[in-house]
Amino acid sequence: MIVTTSYCALMARYNLWQNGSLLSAAATLDGAARRLDRGAFFGSIARTFNHLLWGDMMWMSRFDGGAVPVGGIDTSGDLLPEWASYLTARAQTDRRILGWADRLEPEELSGDLSWYSGASGRNMTQPMGMCVLQLFNHQTHHRGQIHAMLTAAGARPGPTDVVFMPDDIGL
Repeated sequence: MIVTTSYCALMARYNLWQNGSLLSAAATLDGAARRLDRGAFFGSIARTFNHLLWGDMMWMSRFDGGAVPVGGIDTSGDLLPEWASYLTARAQTDRRILGWADRLEPEELSGDLSWYSGASGRNMTQPMGMCVLQLFNHQTHHRGQIHAMLTAAGARPGPTDVVFMPDDIGL
């Protein structure tokens, strides 16, 4: 598997663009609507957003050695229950991902990454490219769930196709 620095930069920009779209749509709902259990794996729009942020922070801690989020997968949906705090942390994490991708050197994508997985309860080692792919795939998966819940709630997120990503996404 070949994951390149240009792929990482593209996906980091896509992550920022898509999170902006979903957050803008979510802002049209009140807090109760964002917290309403809609039958998704993490229940609500807010809890799914929080799990997504937690996952991004966890993978980034492995990639850049930065802060590890509190809790585990089972409590990740409650990471930041206050909307304003969530928005601040989301913006910081999106910038963290962009910065990491922009500074990434090709040799950093070769070799393996080792970490302890709380989800599996064991030490893991996987190719770095696979781990990077997991970060971006996980984002897309849960943003799809959020998109569906927002749409069902009457909010209207923007397009999701990479080919429609604008050149200027507010960087």
